[in-house]
Amino acid sequence: MPGTTLTKPEASSSQQYPASNGANKKTKGVSYSKWGYFFIAPFFLAFAVFSLVPLISTFYNSFFENYWVGLTQVGPRFVGLQNYSTLFSDGDLATYAGNTAIIWLMGFLPQIIFSLLLAVWFTDLRLHLRAAGFFKTVIYLPNLIMAAAFSMLFFTLFSDSGPVNSILISMGMESPYRFLANVWSTRGLVALMNFLMWYGNTTILLMAAILGIDTALFEAAEIDGATAFDSFRKITLPLIRPILVYVLITSLIGGIQMFDVPQILTNGNGNPNRTSLTLVMYLNKHLFSENVGMAGAVSVLLFVVSAVLSVVVYFSIREKKQPKGGAGK
Repeated sequence: MPGTTLTKPEASSSQQYPASNGANKKTKGVSYSKWGYFFIAPFFLAFAVFSLVPLISTFYNSFFENYWVGLTQVGPRFVGLQNYSTLFSDGDLATYAGNTAIIWLMGFLPQIIFSLLLAVWFTDLRLHLRAAGFFKTVIYLPNLIMAAAFSMLFFTLFSDSGPVNSILISMGMESPYRFLANVWSTRGLVALMNFLMWYGNTTILLMAAILGIDTALFEAAEIDGATAFDSFRKITLPLIRPILVYVLITSLIGGIQMFDVPQILTNGNGNPNRTSLTLVMYLNKHLFSENVGMAGAVSVLLFVVSAVLSVVVYFSIREKKQPKGGAGK
């Protein structure tokens, strides 16, 4: 209408444009965290069934008297710490622990030195080694051979009428040398077999550690006039310390659990005169006689010793961290 001013009506709050449907709906994200638990569940299940339950059962049985006399079962009867008291009062335990330690040292010390030398040799780019992959495969192959087969091979080679004695006699020896009737030769054979079976695995681990070191560190040391031995002592050894700790701990546990090689080589008796009888062979004798209580006590002792030694080795060799704010604070 003329003379009339039309004004645009203001939109009230109730007449505002509606928000889009996507803004009202709550966005639903996809959570993948539950799948992680699903994939690690088989490990924990297998660990509980095959490791945790037997471990608890072993601790439980170690407090009971439970053995067989012929066809008659004695127990199970709760005796507390009596099995442990009997175990420590038996002087044979210290003897078998000493046998285990001596054989382990005879095999491990040469193994770690030889493996470290091989690892440095294979990873030295200045040598330009040919067919390095072939030699790495060859040194690892003994690790794939079963300990039983390895023990039978050495038993045949070093028997009184074996090939080694035949060679010695042909070289002028009057009578065959009885390797398996001598204390130190028997221990030496067990240590040699453990060395041959595991030095390849140790070499591969140390090689992986050395290859993880930045080559610029070696180049800088060479420019500064450092010798190869100085680089090895100042750079290689400190930087591969975590792997060395791992190798030492796993080898220590393996040495305490040494069983198959001396068991087969000495027919389970630790001959001569039980000087090669190890702690696990001692445990096996209790299991063979079905003395469950004493076997449990020996197993718990081995578990505790392995755990304590592993912790001691770890904290004594691991790299010490500097405190925050500098060494002077």
